[in-house]
Amino acid sequence: MAERVKVRRLSPAEGQQLLRIVRRGEPKQTRSVIRWRRATMLLASAGGNSVPVIARLVAADEDTVRQVIHRFNEIGLDCLDPEWAGGRPRLLCSGDEDFVAATASTRPGKLGVPLSHWSIRKLAGYLGERASRPVHIGREALRALLHRHRITFQRTSTWKESTDPDIEAKLERIEDVLDHHPDRAFAFDEFGPLGIRPTAGTGWARQGRPERLPANYHRTAGVTYFHGCYSVGADTLWGINHRHKGTVNSLAALKSIRAACPDGEPAYVILDNLSAHTGARIRRWAARHAVELCFTPTYASWANPIEAHFRVLRQFTLANSNYPNHVVQTRRLHEYLRWRNVHARHPDVLEAQRRERARIRSEKGHRWGRHDTPKAA
Repeated sequence: MAERVKVRRLSPAEGQQLLRIVRRGEPKQTRSVIRWRRATMLLASAGGNSVPVIARLVAADEDTVRQVIHRFNEIGLDCLDPEWAGGRPRLLCSGDEDFVAATASTRPGKLGVPLSHWSIRKLAGYLGERASRPVHIGREALRALLHRHRITFQRTSTWKESTDPDIEAKLERIEDVLDHHPDRAFAFDEFGPLGIRPTAGTGWARQGRPERLPANYHRTAGVTYFHGCYSVGADTLWGINHRHKGTVNSLAALKSIRAACPDGEPAYVILDNLSAHTGARIRRWAARHAVELCFTPTYASWANPIEAHFRVLRQFTLANSNYPNHVVQTRRLHEYLRWRNVHARHPDVLEAQRRERARIRSEKGHRWGRHDTPKAA
């Protein structure tokens, strides 16, 4: 039997980067549907989802999913960006490009320029005025060069590295469960907080007349948390909304997972290290009911298979919504879950997926890589 196609083990940095793209999106200047779709494919594969499940999740062709996974295993996160077909030959050599990229990545003060950061105009002017190695380049060409070298104008940010001393052992255990016991593997996590407020989204409307949602500056209804449970083998998502996180609500969700496997055989639940998940009460219940709790490493919630499904849940239940209260919001959320679980193979859904796969196949030659230049006769 051929080996199942899956991504290699993600590093903590790769996992957090994919999780940020899938759950929070990216700044408007760098936002790309292609990057989000490919990041969702990789994160879902790292969570143990099979290629057919991932293809249904992102409405893509299975061959496209396999190609993205193989590409990631070869070059890492660079596979998220499409390589567009080129135009005229570039006028700068590779040495000039490296020099420009290195200059842009260096603080101006270290080069004797009294600035705290570069702008495109000031960087282009500095490069053209250097007596030792002048590089004459326009602003748009400079912007494109920096984009090719993955250098963007961004805010300074902090980064959380996993400090868990057992990170390797925990990741290996999660991988072993997903590889050898997928039919008995489950994932659990909270999704929220879910507030009551108009949320912008997308939808069909006449050109220039988008649907408008009222603004609401008052938050008097409080929040809820969706305690979600996901069956890896059955590709089924369910859960319940509660006002608070806590041991009691987490235990209730875990009991629903145990009820999904009533035969008494061992069940495996992947969850994070929230204090509401690690209490003695939950551990005692798990030991009595043959439930193994597989905790993700600290700052590595990307290893939880349910994370790849929460963005889709937000997109189809919260985006472009204006719920009057939590009762209606919860009802709509559970209606979507029932639709998702029951209609996964509905003819209308399959037809929509086929149309999307055809569109992706038509763009794959242009968006995935450069065309081969025909050799001279």
